[in-house]
Amino acid sequence: MSEKHNFGVTPVTCHSFNRERNGLAISQDSHEVKIFKSSGNKWQNPVILSEHGQRVTGIDWAPTSNRIVTCGADRNAYVWNPISEGKWKPMLAILRINRAATCVKWSPKEDKFAIGSGARLISVSYYEEDNDWWVSKHIKKPIRSTVTCLDWHPNNVLIAAGSSDFKARVFSGYIKEVESKPGPCSWGTKMPWGTLMAEFSNGGGGWVHSISFSPSGDRLAWVGHDSSVSVVDAANGNKLAIIKDNFLPFMGVTWVTENSLVAGGYDCNPMVFTYSNTGSLTMVSKLDIPQEKESGQIRSDSIDLTENGDIDEIDEEPISIQSAMNRFKNLDRKNTADDSSTDLKTQHQNTITQVLVHTGTKEKCTKLSTSGVDGNIIIWDLKTLENGIAALKIA
Repeated sequence: MSEKHNFGVTPVTCHSFNRERNGLAISQDSHEVKIFKSSGNKWQNPVILSEHGQRVTGIDWAPTSNRIVTCGADRNAYVWNPISEGKWKPMLAILRINRAATCVKWSPKEDKFAIGSGARLISVSYYEEDNDWWVSKHIKKPIRSTVTCLDWHPNNVLIAAGSSDFKARVFSGYIKEVESKPGPCSWGTKMPWGTLMAEFSNGGGGWVHSISFSPSGDRLAWVGHDSSVSVVDAANGNKLAIIKDNFLPFMGVTWVTENSLVAGGYDCNPMVFTYSNTGSLTMVSKLDIPQEKESGQIRSDSIDLTENGDIDEIDEEPISIQSAMNRFKNLDRKNTADDSSTDLKTQHQNTITQVLVHTGTKEKCTKLSTSGVDGNIIIWDLKTLENGIAALKIA
């Protein structure tokens, strides 16, 4: 149903897999990028990329070209080209930003990538072959705060961006130097560089953490810090659907079919939502059904009391003195008299930081990957989960 891979106690802030899913790039709240190769069910022998001077904030591994792009708080982005087994050559991208880069995403055709930043702009980079470098163009207006998340439309032109000014926007990222003129789509017909195609306010007010185009590109979903999940349908007059419940804010979201999406965040549990053709958004089920965890006991006795409170029967199964000592040591370490467990009942023991399609595409995703502050990356098998959870139906 799921595979858990632990990378220590340091948070996994961002991750990305290669096309074959036998390579994994992660950053753990530091300036380094670690690239692992799979060996059986384990990730081993990481290659360390340490070109960034400050914390890495975004990683994206291009499936076709096999290039990795990274960005960081040092205001830089690097395109890493594989030159041999375990060897990567960095190429600096000229971003021209004066604040930290916050997120990065390759375009579908991998001929350009977009970077959000605290400089209140989107930097779209493309390769200039004559000069052998990556140059950038900026989208600035009407962004009023940090760009926190990005996603590309399937047409390789439109860019969806969420920011901390409580807005979700769709811009044109058309660059005539690298691509032909785009045709019309549900978001508009004319798409000159930097055009604002659409703008939406996020629910009751909360910065946008993650944003995602549907497989067709007609629908756009985003999650906000006000614990909202929003979907807008451009093919249906930009009809907006918002859902809020008793869940905590989500940090990541992605479509898994044209009608279903998965979000994860502070609840430490990925949740499936369905958007219907009538324009309604519904929470379907959680992917991680909590399992009760046994707490430590001195003895696993079965005790029955009579009506006057006397012990009627004791089935004694004493455990070792060493186990009892370990229990009291644990209580002393926690400075508490209660031996109840502080572990969560979910597989992620802290906030989910990212939700990505692992196997398949947004049109038909069969596996998801989530990373967390607990240092874990979990791969979720959606088909197996759908068969095992009665309430779960991925349309």
